[in-house]
Amino acid sequence: MMKRMNKDITTTEIKFTLTLPEVPENHRLEAEKKAKEAYIMTLLRHGDISAGRAAELLEIERWQFSDLMDSYKISPFPTQTKEELQQEVMQTLEILNQYKK
Repeated sequence: MMKRMNKDITTTEIKFTLTLPEVPENHRLEAEKKAKEAYIMTLLRHGDISAGRAAELLEIERWQFSDLMDSYKISPFPTQTKEELQQEVMQTLEILNQYKK
């Protein structure tokens, strides 16, 4: 794996060598596409990239990406503890109460 830094942008090139019998080109291309997909979805799962950026890298529409996230068991909602969720609800209620005045 090779990474090149350019300010806040990193270019990553991943190479690996496998000894295999000859594989039809369409099978090789499909496998390469799936490897790229798995890599990007792993970065998304760990929060290293956003869902929008992942969809952009995979060159798919947002609605297709939602289905893909589901197939990788990645929730579109952030994981929160009960306390974090309660805090967020309290903050939202406070904001709403300010607008009622």
